[in-house]
Amino acid sequence: MSKQTKAYFITIKPPSQTLRVRVCNGCLLNNITNKNMTIKTNCGKTVTLEPKADLSNLDLSYLNLSGLDLSGVNLENAKLIGANLDSVNLQGAILKDANLLGAYLFRANLDSAYLKYSNLLGANLDSANLQGADLELADLRRANLDHANLEHANLELANLEGADLQDANLLGANLKYSSLRDACLKRTFLQDANLRLANLEQANLKGADLQDADLQYANFITADLQDADLTGAKFNDEYKLTKI
Repeated sequence: MSKQTKAYFITIKPPSQTLRVRVCNGCLLNNITNKNMTIKTNCGKTVTLEPKADLSNLDLSYLNLSGLDLSGVNLENAKLIGANLDSVNLQGAILKDANLLGAYLFRANLDSAYLKYSNLLGANLDSANLQGADLELADLRRANLDHANLEHANLELANLEGADLQDANLLGANLKYSSLRDACLKRTFLQDANLRLANLEQANLKGADLQDADLQYANFITADLQDADLTGAKFNDEYKLTKI
């Protein structure tokens, strides 16, 4: 009979917030240093909420992590469901396979972060900085990316169905094979973006800037392109003929 693994919840109370961390693998709390927010366990495991920390596989769901500097941290396969990450610095962080379902990331800095396969379903990324971030195959359905900066971000094969990208910056972003069905892209800046083979069915692209974008074989069935700027955009020949 296999030994059952237990999980323990630890409450940290630094001066401005309370954090409740789940430590798995049977670790017990040994000592907490509030000053630098370090967790030490009786099995020798240490978890520190600081830049470049290894927080992989931890359950940090529903915690208030707002304003923390977590640049370069490893959060691979971590759970951050409903977490408050307002204005948190996650520049260069690894969030592969992380679960950020419904997380609050308003004004968060995710510059160059690695978010491949991450779950951001319903997450609030309003005004977040995702410049150069890797979001390949990420789940961004119904996410709020209003005014977000996704310049040169990689969103290939990402699911953005029903997402709000109003006034977002996607200059040079890679959206190849992505699904933007029913997404809001009003006034979205998509110059030089790669939307080749993307699904934009029923998307709202009113006033969007698509100058020099690659739109070859993209699906625009019932999409609203009113006042969109398509100057220099690349279409496949079949679409050009139907557009005349």
